[in-house]
Amino acid sequence: MQCIKCIEINLLQKKLGYFFHTVDLLLRALTHRSFSNKHNERLEFLGDSILNYSITNILYHRYNHMDEGDMSRIRSSLVCSRTLVELAKEFKLGNCLKLGQGELKNKGYNRESILADTVEAIIGGIFLDSNIKTIEMLIAFWYQFRLNKIDLEDKQKDPKTRLQEYLQHHHLPLPIYCINQVQGQAHDQIFIMNCQVSSLKYSVMGRGSSRRKAEQDAAENALKFLIEINND
Repeated sequence: MQCIKCIEINLLQKKLGYFFHTVDLLLRALTHRSFSNKHNERLEFLGDSILNYSITNILYHRYNHMDEGDMSRIRSSLVCSRTLVELAKEFKLGNCLKLGQGELKNKGYNRESILADTVEAIIGGIFLDSNIKTIEMLIAFWYQFRLNKIDLEDKQKDPKTRLQEYLQHHHLPLPIYCINQVQGQAHDQIFIMNCQVSSLKYSVMGRGSSRRKAEQDAAENALKFLIEINND
């Protein structure tokens, strides 16, 4: 007979960062259809929608320069089965699943589809046990490392790319770059580039040892002006 010990449940709740008021909701979330008719599939259905909403809301408010295409792509990577399986393994969910004998023999506690579905069921259970604000805060906590990684990747984009994304997000024309001046000898030149942005009265200048570096510097300066003007 399968038994889930209290210590395993407590360890799981500690890893989740949430202790259930109604523990039966957690037990239901951990119950596969092979174990009982009172399984977790309805909670999984609920949790799937809540996860998508929460990640969408987090991305919308965290990345105010990002367009819907990029947000959709990032959301897909965050809610996909692979990411949910990673979370399940971080929570050590396999130790707590309630599986039928057949699934146990087939090592269902390692099956990725079961692990991913159980994470969604737990999300649904926490929502019913608390409220949308609580589960959204928990999801943000669970995804903190992954969201920080997105932040780092975003910061590593070059200034011209970031300026272009900013302008596209605000439905503004793309910038125009043109040479203002080239100083120095051929072996030691300094390029001065103008960056023209429709919403700025004047061109913004940038300097660099090559045309590309000067354009990047001009884009960086233009982006700073735009963010300051628009209070972004």
